[in-house]
Amino acid sequence: MFELEQFVADCRAALAEDATHVAMREVVKRAVADPAAVMRGIGEPERAGIRKLYHAPDLTILDLVWAPGMTLQPHDHRMWAVIGIYTGREDNIFWRRLPDGSGRVEAAGAKALSVGDAEPLGRNIIHSVTNPIARHTGAIHVYGGDFFAAERSEWDPETLIEGRYDAERVMRQFEAANG
Repeated sequence: MFELEQFVADCRAALAEDATHVAMREVVKRAVADPAAVMRGIGEPERAGIRKLYHAPDLTILDLVWAPGMTLQPHDHRMWAVIGIYTGREDNIFWRRLPDGSGRVEAAGAKALSVGDAEPLGRNIIHSVTNPIARHTGAIHVYGGDFFAAERSEWDPETLIEGRYDAERVMRQFEAANG
């Protein structure tokens, strides 16, 4: 059974044990191994959005819900993350900076995450996310820091040129995906 309070306590314990994402991945993997329990604990995804489940200077836990067909442009977190899928699918494209100093990125790999997957992302990872299916995708995202206070970058989806991450624009993008 998934209980949010216990999940947060388990995440705090994993962080105390190991400041990297290694122990955290196991906690998230255990949680999303029972997706029905996660949905009973935090609700079934009905609208695209970002919901804080826990927020502290050293740890942020979010419930991210992607609308059908929704895509978020390349961005970084500047902290490690673990993504656990509890319903739907999330396709990630991983990007690397071009060595020419242009601020642009190029695709460097991809990974599809499905129900029960728990994928770690290193602190320097740049990725974009797409929900390729015709229903909402729900994922628990755990970050090794204050997700909302970190100075981050995003890349223009057309030019792939780096700019400052605009959290308000991203929130509007999630809301607009609800139609």
